[in-house]
Amino acid sequence: MSHGHHHHDHHSNGDHAHGEHDHTHEPSTGLQSEWADESIPDSELSPRSLSRRNLLRSAGVLGAGAASLGVFGGGAGVAAAAETSSSSSKKDATEGIVYLSGDHHIHTQFSSDALYMPEQQARRGAEYGLDWLVITDHGSVAHAKIGVDKVNPHIRNARVETPRTLVFQGLEWNIPAAEHGTVIVTPGDNEVAVLKEFENSFDGAVTGTTDGTLGGPNTAANESLAIKGIQWLTAQKQAGRVADAIMFANHPARKGIDSPHEIRAWRDAAPGTFTGFEGAPGHQAAQLSGGARGEYGFAKSAQSFPDYPVEAYRTHGGFDWMSATVGGLWDSLLAEGKPWWITANSDSHQVFNDRLVRPAGQDTDAYFQANGQYGDPVDSGAPVSGRSDFFPGYYSRTHVGVSTFGYVPVVEGLRSGNVWVDHGQLIDGLAVQMRRRGGSGETAPLGGVLIAKKGDSVEVEITIDLASRPNNNGDWPTLRRVDVIRGDVTGPATNKDGFYNPTAAVVKQFEVSQQTGQVSFSLRFKNVDRNFYVRLRGTDARRSAVGLLGAKVDPQGPAMDVPGVGSPWDDLWFYTNPIFVAVA
Repeated sequence: MSHGHHHHDHHSNGDHAHGEHDHTHEPSTGLQSEWADESIPDSELSPRSLSRRNLLRSAGVLGAGAASLGVFGGGAGVAAAAETSSSSSKKDATEGIVYLSGDHHIHTQFSSDALYMPEQQARRGAEYGLDWLVITDHGSVAHAKIGVDKVNPHIRNARVETPRTLVFQGLEWNIPAAEHGTVIVTPGDNEVAVLKEFENSFDGAVTGTTDGTLGGPNTAANESLAIKGIQWLTAQKQAGRVADAIMFANHPARKGIDSPHEIRAWRDAAPGTFTGFEGAPGHQAAQLSGGARGEYGFAKSAQSFPDYPVEAYRTHGGFDWMSATVGGLWDSLLAEGKPWWITANSDSHQVFNDRLVRPAGQDTDAYFQANGQYGDPVDSGAPVSGRSDFFPGYYSRTHVGVSTFGYVPVVEGLRSGNVWVDHGQLIDGLAVQMRRRGGSGETAPLGGVLIAKKGDSVEVEITIDLASRPNNNGDWPTLRRVDVIRGDVTGPATNKDGFYNPTAAVVKQFEVSQQTGQVSFSLRFKNVDRNFYVRLRGTDARRSAVGLLGAKVDPQGPAMDVPGVGSPWDDLWFYTNPIFVAVA
């Protein structure tokens, strides 16, 4: 069916030193921000890190004068940030693309179960190398009435304090009849008004439409309200109230209540608005506190989709069952040939072993309901046990391909699917493209479509920058294997509740032998005769198991996580979004 070849480009990055592991509220070392540390000369950066540094310099948010910037991206700034460059004649789909690291699922003192000030979360995200982040406090009666307005000045402050990091105001939507979702709007005069109207009209907790009991009297009406919400947000963009808006489903398999037909309906309600789900949920530190990784410790309930297996309620290598299962639900969505992308983020509420706590007297539910927030956190003097989260950027990252720095380019990049995700700083960077062999050699990036003719050969080309230093746990991550997953595009689903793609399988495994530097691989698909897609994952290979659909489909997939056992730092993976090949 195919053959592969690979080669290694060797260079040394010195001894493997270990950094300090800091869980406190003290200033961090910002381990993943070498491109932002201008004491490190350009000549010592990898080409991808240098490209990232230069993009930020050209945007005026790095180097001399950056600290004096006002609110970046407001008003005219949004229009300026929206300018992107593209060329259909590029022979290299990775040319001019820089990946910006981010997190679209972060909570603050304006959520009833969280703690930190928005400025603190933004500062932490910036310290850990994030270029963009989204504050997504929970939809609730108190938030809709008070919090959505009160959080905005803090977010505007954060945009000034951390000009190098784009800070979006978003919402964690209680999707009617389903789980949660991220709603992101670009900054502007109407960001609060649009979010507030959306929350009051379509949030399940505010409107009393969260119940999704299968066969229940209100199930169809509640599912319909979710669709109306997606269409309404799309209309606000079309009317120019916000420059752009996008949605993702959060922790989709956690409770088993996001049914396949609901996910398909969200995707199809207004193409380009609801574009994917968390491939890996937050709460990854729950495992260190004796809980279930990702807080995936649930079981089937009356609202759960009955056909989901017991494995669906646990993470697998830290990833959601829907995305971790080769041939599973994500692959069944991709088989339709429609965009559906994955992300990874922190869902940061209260951080493992951090010392900050809510202040006495401003820490009660009554205070929150009356004020739409808790008081500003204070130092307790000692690490607090039992918490489930990491700070934004500390462990989980979503990398979005852009050619321009700005709010609109990030949203457009998310929508395009030129996105890859990782845990624990497993790798420094990657570039992936599909190339048509011979002729003009057209290419397509992650999320893209390569047009080929029947009988052509096409090749996926992969270049990975291996970890160049210790991660935030003080370990030097080591990539050991890269898997290429292929599946056929078979067209619209005949069963809207189907969640298998029997054509999807791991078709090549590349072993990685070196510790540092850069590795390159390619895999050729000869005599193509049907539409298909290719996606990648990589691992430190410290923990694996035969995939849920058998060894012929996935011989060494992620192992199911066991509540209270192990550490998320000992089981690291990266995943990419797919590239499609359309055979004419």
